[in-house]
Order: sequence, then C-alpha cells, then structure tokens
Amino acid sequence: MKTSIATVSLSGDLTEKLTAIARAGFDGVEIFENDFLASEHAPRDVGRMVADHGLAITLFQPFRDFEGLPEPLRGRAFERAERKFDVMAELGADTMLICSNVSPQALGGIDRAAADLAELGERASARGLRIGYEALAWGRFVNDHRDAWEIVRRADHPAVGIILDSFHSLARNLPVDGIRAIPRDKIFLVQLADAPRLDLDLLSWSRHFRSMPGQGDLAVDEFVRAVRATGYDGVLSLEIFNDQFRAGSARAVAVDGRRSLLALIDETEVETAAASAAPSRLPAKAECRGIEFIEFAVDEASATGLEAILAGLGFVRRGVHRSKAVAVWSQNGINLVVNSEREGFAHAAYLTHGPAVCALCLKVDDARRAMARAEALLATPFRQSVTPGELEIPAIRGVGGSLLYFVDAASELGRLWEVDFVAAPQPVGRGAGLTAVDHVSQSMEYDEMLSWLLFYTSILDVEKSPSQEIADPGGLVRSQVVASGDGSLRLVLNASQSHRTLSGRFLSEFFGSGVQHIAFATPDIFATAAHFRAAGLEALPIPENYYDDLTSRFGLAEARIAELAHHRILYDRDQDGEYFQIYTRTFADRFFFEIVERRAYRGYGAANAPIRLAAQARLSRHPAIPRR
Repeated sequence: MKTSIATVSLSGDLTEKLTAIARAGFDGVEIFENDFLASEHAPRDVGRMVADHGLAITLFQPFRDFEGLPEPLRGRAFERAERKFDVMAELGADTMLICSNVSPQALGGIDRAAADLAELGERASARGLRIGYEALAWGRFVNDHRDAWEIVRRADHPAVGIILDSFHSLARNLPVDGIRAIPRDKIFLVQLADAPRLDLDLLSWSRHFRSMPGQGDLAVDEFVRAVRATGYDGVLSLEIFNDQFRAGSARAVAVDGRRSLLALIDETEVETAAASAAPSRLPAKAECRGIEFIEFAVDEASATGLEAILAGLGFVRRGVHRSKAVAVWSQNGINLVVNSEREGFAHAAYLTHGPAVCALCLKVDDARRAMARAEALLATPFRQSVTPGELEIPAIRGVGGSLLYFVDAASELGRLWEVDFVAAPQPVGRGAGLTAVDHVSQSMEYDEMLSWLLFYTSILDVEKSPSQEIADPGGLVRSQVVASGDGSLRLVLNASQSHRTLSGRFLSEFFGSGVQHIAFATPDIFATAAHFRAAGLEALPIPENYYDDLTSRFGLAEARIAELAHHRILYDRDQDGEYFQIYTRTFADRFFFEIVERRAYRGYGAANAPIRLAAQARLSRHPAIPRR
C-alpha cells in the first residue's frame, strides 16, 4: 500500500511541508487548499515541486457545501467546482475531496445528493478527474459513512467514489464492519487519524486533537482491517489537525506519521500464508524480557558519588570493561554500568547533560530482528568503533539522544559480561534485597510525548496505559506508561507544559529529555529500607501529615503507620493489592532512585506523586550524597 499525508498536518509553508514529507519517505501528498492559496507559487509550479520531490498528489481538498443546495446556490456550487477543476489540471491532481454539506441552506435527501454527485462526476470525468465523497462527523444531513456510501452507490458513476476517514467514523462510534461490503474500486482514498477520548463537541475535537494512528484511543486498526477486507490496496493518507503538530518540527511530525502508517499497514496485513511470507512485512515486534543494563555517563568525581549511592543500595562492583573506564555494579540480575570514559558517546552525553543515564539495554527475544524492525520504522541507528574481540551491541537513538541497546540470550550478545568485562576478583558487599528494575521514568518535552509513545509501541511488544495528570507544586504533569504484558519492562513517560514542575526543571538542568528516575523492586521493603538507613543513605523526607492521613484513608494499624513513617515509606492500595515506595534524594539535580514493593498492585502510586514531588521541590539542589 502507498502512504500519503495532508499538508495541513505539518507546520511551515508549502515548500517546507513538501520537503519534510518527501524526506520521511511518503509516496504522496494531499494538497490542502489553504496551504495552496497561501503559497506564492503558481499551480503549475506547485505541481512541478511535488513531482521533483518524487511525490504524487493523492488528493486536492476540501471542497465544501456542494450537494443538496437549492437554486441559485446549486448552480454557483457547480461553477465553484469547475474553477477548482481548472486548478487541479494545472497542479496535476486527479481526485478532489467533497465533504458532506454543513450549510444551513442545504436540503436533505439521498437521491438529491446522489443526483448532484452524478452530474459533477460527469463533468469531472470529461476532464479526466474523479471526485470522492466523505461524510463529515458533523455533516448536516450526512454524517455517517454508510449514508455516504449509499449516495455514491446511487450516483452510480465511475468518476464518483467514497473517501473513508477513520476519525469521522470512530468519533461517532459507528460500526465499521459494513465497510467490508463496499467494492474496493469505489473507495478512492482512505484518510486516517487517531485521537484521545475527550468529552468535546465533534468539530473542536477534530480540529485540535487528532493524532497519528497508535497515539490515541480510537480503534484505527479495526477500521483499517475493515477497509483491507474489501481488497483495497490503494493509498492510506494521514489527515491530522493538531495544534501541537502544527507548531512543532515538520520533519519530526512527518517521520512520526510515516512510522505510524508503516506499523499500521503491517499490523493489519491480511493473515494468509502468502502475506506472512511477503517481503513487505516488517520483522515482528521485539518481545521484551527485561532490562539488561542501565548505563550512566559520569566523570571521575561524580562516579565516586554515584558509586557510593549504589553501594548503599546494596550493589557490588561486579567487574570492569576490558578496554574502557567502565564498571558494572550488580545485584540479583540488575546491572548498572558506570561509564567515566573521556571519549566516545558516553563522554559526549556527559558533556551535554552532566551525570546522567545515557543508555538503556533491553533483553529481547531476537536482538538483530529488533534492530531490523526499528530501522524499518525509521529509528536512527547508532554505531561506534569497538576493540577487536569485543561485542558490537545493536543500538538506536532514543529519548533525548540517548541509546537503546538490544541483546538476547540466543546469540553471542548473551555473553556480554564475560566477553567485554573482567570480573572483579572478590566482589564485596551485601545486597539489599533488590531483585529487578521495576520501572524507568523518562521526562521529556510536552510536544515530544506522543512521538516517543509511538516509538515504543511500534517497535516493541508493549501496551500503553491511559494517560494521567499528576499535580506538581509547579503545575500539572502528564504521565503515561508503556509496559510489556508480563511487566518485565515498564517505562513511565512524563511531560509538563510548565517549566516550574520537577519534570520541567529536569529538562532545564539536564538540557534535554532523559531518564529522571529508576525504580527497583524488592520483596521486603522494610528490610531494604533498614539496609538503606544502615548504609548512610538518606531517604526523601515525607511530612508527618501524610502519615496521619494514611490512618483515615486506609485504616492501617498504628504500628504499621509508625513503621512506614520511621522509614519514610509511602503507601497505596487499590482493588488488586498494596504498594510501598521509598525514594532517595536526587543525585546532582539529575536523577533519583525509588524502591518499591508490589503486593499484586499494578499501578505506580499516582496518589503519592504529589507528596513526593512537593518533598523533592523543597530539597531542590541538595545532592544525594550518603553520610559517612
């Protein structure tokens, strides 16, 4: 199938939009009339620009308020259409979108609308053009694709077809199975858009909050499966009205758009033996089996402070890299890499961000396949030279320019620690009972969040949770989780439009997006907290008011409340179970650690987030250095 995007989806002038669309690899472009009218280029010049970019004009749109008008408005509508046909001839566009009438002067009646379309189809056909009819969700008489199809069917003209739009159907919760009965040659184009579920009028929802397929809550995949069941193999085109996208980078939005279509086409491929073997299929999504390591970029001074905290958390120095100033600290399968090299990627990350997480390494079922899928979905690969005999780990660029590595147990990559590292002769230390990385939290610019959500869900076999808004003393923070089905990988994405929130301040201090905190799991948080205190680490101070409130909220015993307060542990409960949390102080105003105990609890302690954020705000700029 071919991919297209409407110019209205992107920021910039028409020239900038066409450049971004072509560079993202689209096959075609919908020319939105306002973009054309605002351009200083003549129609023939625009057509030439499109062709020079290797694109085809898939649609000229929109033509409004046409069908069902009384005279003399009807005659004027045909005159308007003829003038648009003149423009299309110069542009080199062969299909025009006609959206259902919203005029208060329009007359109802399927037969009347069909007759108007049939006549216009005849005029279009005489010029070698076609017209596609689309039901607007807020159309006065036609707001359902089933009615639009009936009008097209009755028009019965080869130059008249239907244009299907996922937003207009799914926003009204219309059943899509009936689409399967439409003859594929009568579907002239399919427009796609996702959106979050919002309690808004349809027009406002459509004009401001559409998103790329996979970024919202609509069942766009079911819609496309219904379309493909007809045998349709034409153009899938994005028509995205979104204030955020139109204020952002045209190039980044175009890449996201094409990524969303490539993933959607693959996901909705008709499941036949021939299809599964087709070379067009993407490699399967990477099945995540946890985090193999988290890498920190530091200098020698900050490495000392960070390693003191790691030791306080029960990690032991497991080994050092054979050729680099890199150490690995481990505890029960959790591996933290401390990289103080003075050249290479980690050093560049340190110079940009200061002490920071510069990479995550995911354990997947097949690392090479994961890398192939990521590249096919337009992720940026990363390579740097390695010493002969050492492993080259597949990697792509991730949030904030960090790296996302892939390893697996079946290949040589499963021997990473013995191939690239020399084991410490006698690792010393006593573990604190940490068993796994529970989740990793990444903070990012507000307008990046949908992009990274799509990045993770298209490349990895993960699901997204509903987004939440969390109260920070400096404003609201939007938070959304992507996680594997078994919970072995959980990534919490946070963003805020306020620069006064902790997330916003992190972006300023960090000079970009990145990992803000790492949560480790323990089966006994009270034992872990005791180890924590004995090692000299100070937990984030929690006000006594919080613990007083726990009694009334949950009816906990006084002894349990006292124990929670003593260790500064936060508590939550839901219908599934209980959750315990304790936080370190922030290290170098960059990142912090959390220890959690889950007792059948599936959330992330969102109710406690305002308490934690307020406590961190009070301690801002006080580094987490253990007492010695």
